[in-house]
Amino acid sequence: MTRTRIAPSPTGQDVHVGSIAAALMNFAWAKKNNGQFIIRIEDTDRTRLVKGGEEKMLDTFDRIGLKADESPKVGGPYAPYRQSERLEIYKKHAEELVVKGKAYYCICAPDRLTKMREVQQAKKQIPKYDRQCFLNQEEIVKKIMDNKLPYVIRLLIPEGKIEFEDVVRGKITIDNSNLDDQVLLKSDGFPTYHLGVVVDDHLMKITHIIRGEEWLPSTPKHIILYQAFEWDLPVFAHISLLRNPDKSKLSKRKNPVWTSWYLDQGIFSEALLNYLALMGWSHPEGKEIFSLDEYIKVFDIKDIQKTAPVFDPVKLEWMNGVYLRKYPVSSIKYLVLEFYKKQKINLPEEIVEKTIPLIKERIKKLSDYLPLCEFFFKKPNIYEVDLSNKKELLKQIKDELEKISDWKANNIGESMQGLVKNLGIKAGEFFMIIRISMSGKKISPPLNESMEILGKEECLKRL
Repeated sequence: MTRTRIAPSPTGQDVHVGSIAAALMNFAWAKKNNGQFIIRIEDTDRTRLVKGGEEKMLDTFDRIGLKADESPKVGGPYAPYRQSERLEIYKKHAEELVVKGKAYYCICAPDRLTKMREVQQAKKQIPKYDRQCFLNQEEIVKKIMDNKLPYVIRLLIPEGKIEFEDVVRGKITIDNSNLDDQVLLKSDGFPTYHLGVVVDDHLMKITHIIRGEEWLPSTPKHIILYQAFEWDLPVFAHISLLRNPDKSKLSKRKNPVWTSWYLDQGIFSEALLNYLALMGWSHPEGKEIFSLDEYIKVFDIKDIQKTAPVFDPVKLEWMNGVYLRKYPVSSIKYLVLEFYKKQKINLPEEIVEKTIPLIKERIKKLSDYLPLCEFFFKKPNIYEVDLSNKKELLKQIKDELEKISDWKANNIGESMQGLVKNLGIKAGEFFMIIRISMSGKKISPPLNESMEILGKEECLKRL
C-alpha cells in the first residue's frame, strides 16, 4: 500500500508554502493510490523550536485541506508521530548498528573536531571525521563505561559507491569516499535528522519519499543506513525548490512565505492548492484551473519537472480572483462579512451586498474589499487630490445634484453629463473631482452606482 509523509519541523512561524507544495504532491500520490498521507513532526532540534509552532502548523494543514490520515493530532497505528517522544526507539536502533559493526562510539571534544576540520580545509581536503575513535574503539568503549563519559554514535561509511534511482533526477552515483561518518545519535540522546528520518520512515512503512532537493546530498547516507539495517528502500523523488520571480530562492526577505499569511489575506485554500499544484508539474491538458480531486486523478510523480518553479504572488492573486468570481454575489457577501468579522470589523450587510457587483471583477482576494469600499462606510479623511481651489465647481455640482428627485445611477450620470457639457470643461477632470470628493481616491468603484448606494443626502454632504 502507498504511504507518503510530510515531516515539518516547528522552527518557524508556520508552514512554508514550499512545504505545502511538497505536502500536496505527497497527499495526491497517496490518495491516487488509495493509500495514506502521514504528518510527522521532527522536533529534535531543540534549540530552534518555536513555542506553539507545532499547533500552528497542524492547524494550517487542516485549513488548507491536506488532512492527514495519521499525525500527532489524529493518532494512528505507528504512534507517536512526534520525534521527541521516540528517543528510545532511535537509541535502540543506533546501538543495534554498533553491534553489527556499522556504527561506532565517539567521544571527541568539539574543539578537537573544529581544529581537525580547519587543518583539512587548509589542505583543501573534504572536511570529515578522521575516525580516531573508530580506530581505538575498544579503548573508547572502556572509557565511556568506566568514566560515564558523554558520547555520540557515528555511522561507519563503507567503501565503494552508492547508486540509486530518483524518480525526478534519474540515476545518481556517489563515491562513498566523499561522505563523512555522520553522527547518528547525539550526546543528549536525540537523533540527528539522518537516523530519525530513516528509522521513522521504515517503521511507519513509508513507500514513497517526495521531498525537496536540499535533501538530495543526504540521500546516500540514508541509503547506507537502509542497507546497514537490511531494510528495503523506498522510492525517492527530490523536487525542486520554489523560486522568486527573479529566480532567487524563495525567502521571507522578498515575499511572505508562511502559508497562513496568504490564507489570512483572503486567498482561498483551493486557489492556493491549485496554484501550488503547478509548481514543478503541468496538467496533461494544459489547464491552469482545476480542483484538488481532478489533480489527484491526473497527477503522476513521473511527471514532476526538474526545473525550479517560480512562485509569483501576483499570479496567485490572479488565480484567486478567478475562484472568487465563480461565486454568486450572496456567497461573496457572506465571505467578505466573515473575513472581516474575524478581524473584529462588523460591516453593514446591506451595503456589502450592494457594493459586491461593483467590485466583483476588480478584487482578487477578500482583503481587497475594504481598501476599495471603505468610503461607503465612512467619509474619507484623506484626499489624494487637493480640491480647495475647486469650491465654486463643487457648489455647481451640488446644486445640480439637488435637483434630482429619483436618486438612481442613470439619473445621476445624465445630470452630470449635462452639467459638464454646459460648463464646457474636460469630462475626465470633472468626474475625477466628483470621485475624489466621494471616495478620497483617484480610483474607485463605478462612480454613479457608488453615489446611488451612498444616497443623495450623504453625497451632497461630501460635496
